[in-house]
Amino acid sequence: MALKTFKPTTPSNRYRTVADFSVLTPKNELPKKPRSLTVALTKTGGRNQFGKMTVRHIGGGHKRRYRKIDFLRDKLEIPAKVASVEYDPNRSAYICLLNYADGEKRYIIAPIGLAVGDKVIASESADIKPGNNLSLASIPVGTFIHNIEVEPGKGGKLSRSAGNFAQLMAKEGVYAQVKMPSGEVRKIHSRCKASIGQVSNTEHENLKIGKAGRSRWLGIRPTNRGVSMNPIDHPHGGGEGKASGGGHPRTPWGVQTKGYKTRNNKRTNAFIIKRRK
Repeated sequence: MALKTFKPTTPSNRYRTVADFSVLTPKNELPKKPRSLTVALTKTGGRNQFGKMTVRHIGGGHKRRYRKIDFLRDKLEIPAKVASVEYDPNRSAYICLLNYADGEKRYIIAPIGLAVGDKVIASESADIKPGNNLSLASIPVGTFIHNIEVEPGKGGKLSRSAGNFAQLMAKEGVYAQVKMPSGEVRKIHSRCKASIGQVSNTEHENLKIGKAGRSRWLGIRPTNRGVSMNPIDHPHGGGEGKASGGGHPRTPWGVQTKGYKTRNNKRTNAFIIKRRK
């Protein structure tokens, strides 16, 4: 997949790039989908259930419907045919619509190499090819995988965004060693399931937004620098003239932002064999 560039007819078009969407099913060929596969998506504006802002710089953006993705892949031993490869506004990866042999339709994350008409299955005896779903115990060492479960039967949690993949490094007892996209090597139970292949839309990380308005379409609001604020609003604020902070970089609430460890989950420390750094 390539990126589409534009002639510099405006300042924003000079650097703007978009995905060419060549791997997606054309709109006029999209099959009819049951309404039950999508639900209305309410915007939060970065606020929690009490109306308090918990994430800054979120709000607005284009209206969307949420596509229900089958991360669990619990429809076992029933083959499915890929009906379409589609864009999903809620994630960076593309998604596939599957038509199962019993008539049910479901969405899954689309891996690289999966095209319309291909067949996939969730089975312990499935072939090692993109889109198939197996337990880690049934996958050969060295295979690229995505949509990996952390606990058996809880659905895929890891390696789900565009271009991501993990690699099965070894098997030892009831655990498998998986190398994460970050470089971390982690133990995961062999009964946990994963899908074969690398997630689609690998060029996503190379996209250039091009203009501020495109960020607003995505629901991203402007970000203000700390050094441009007053001292009451940010630790970097204040000073005569254009002062650049002073002291170590901090969040608006005084927490260090460079090199300060925020991980505080001792329960899973034993499962990490090699840190990402």
